Amino acid sequence: MKRIDADFPRLTDFNRRALLGGALGIAANIALGGASLAAQSPAFARWVANFRGQALARGVSEATYDRVMNGVTPDTEVYELQRKQPEFTEQMWQYINRRCSDWRVTTGKERAREVSGLLGRLENDYGVDRYALLGLWGMESSFGDVIENPKYMRKVIPALAALAYGEPRRRKYWETELINALTIVDRGWAQPAAMIGSWAGAMGHTQWMPEVWLKLGVDYDKDGRANPFGKPDDALAGTARYLRERGKWRPGEIWGCEVRMPAGFNTNLADNKSFRSYEKWQALGLRRADGTAFARPDDQVKLWVPVGGGPAFLVGQNFRAVYSYNPSSSYALALVHLGDLIRGNGGFRQQFPGGERVPTLDEVKEIQRRLTERGFKTDGIDGRTGSDTVKAIGAFQKSVGMDPVDGYAGLKVLARLRQPG
Repeated sequence: MKRIDADFPRLTDFNRRALLGGALGIAANIALGGASLAAQSPAFARWVANFRGQALARGVSEATYDRVMNGVTPDTEVYELQRKQPEFTEQMWQYINRRCSDWRVTTGKERAREVSGLLGRLENDYGVDRYALLGLWGMESSFGDVIENPKYMRKVIPALAALAYGEPRRRKYWETELINALTIVDRGWAQPAAMIGSWAGAMGHTQWMPEVWLKLGVDYDKDGRANPFGKPDDALAGTARYLRERGKWRPGEIWGCEVRMPAGFNTNLADNKSFRSYEKWQALGLRRADGTAFARPDDQVKLWVPVGGGPAFLVGQNFRAVYSYNPSSSYALALVHLGDLIRGNGGFRQQFPGGERVPTLDEVKEIQRRLTERGFKTDGIDGRTGSDTVKAIGAFQKSVGMDPVDGYAGLKVLARLRQPG
């Protein structure tokens, strides 16, 4: 969020939590200086003093505000992170392949076994499918693997303080989230130094913003506080609650499925807005791509073809529930597909135009090894395409004249790396 991502650098967590798009203005005194200069700025000190009344009016205690805010150094690096656009453009099939990587599916299956009891209790309590939760957990933090990684994470309160002070177009939003973060400290749920997250303030296994932590957090392990860090119990419970209450998740329904359209099908019906029952879509000629029957023929779904010539899907309310967590169609499709792959289902039957299959873990490791041998830095040979591997691939593609230069760790790159010279 967005969007750290262990398999690819992302910023989608800010999309989910109503954050910004595009470059935003910055207060001139901060734009001209670094974090230490901003900390010493009389203007920032005046802002902290003036903001105190607003925080206290929202219930933050004087002691907490003074202890946390009087010593805070605003993290002004967030301005650049906020404005920064992805270096490479992804097609939908690349976006999905990267996030449904061999490593992530394998790890997801391991986590499904390790926390099977927890997932079963969550299904009983909230009605949310365990594989949707696993898909979301994998998308947001690679199953908790990167929630304390300094390459992707930073202290949340300094980041939010910088945004509340120096980001004019969304100032109200950032001020509110800073007060939410201070309220969490005031309640004793966390200390400021332990609140580590994305540049936008999203934290923990499933990347909660402070508002979500406060309003939807669940003390599922009964230790006296809701906590998105540590054990995944609270994080997954709060996320299940989010999907059920805000996303309007419907227990017992699937998110949807891939379908085959018959020859001559009226593609105008694929308008991504007209809901019909599975039974009515079947009468129009649609069939599940895997050949099985529609299990709940009365459920209401709409027909969606994300890319012309690519796979078609019937999607229902639970797809919309996932979409509510991050309003990106690519994100939602990757998430539910990852969950299905962890469940044991196969890949899409219809390939996206120009797409490739997902490379295996060994193939990604080979890409990393061959890049390293050629002098491109991948930050390890682990089968995971993090930001360093993506940059290394882009540099290699450029050096050998590949087009496009997209940083994608795919089969074409592997084939080219296998060529001499």
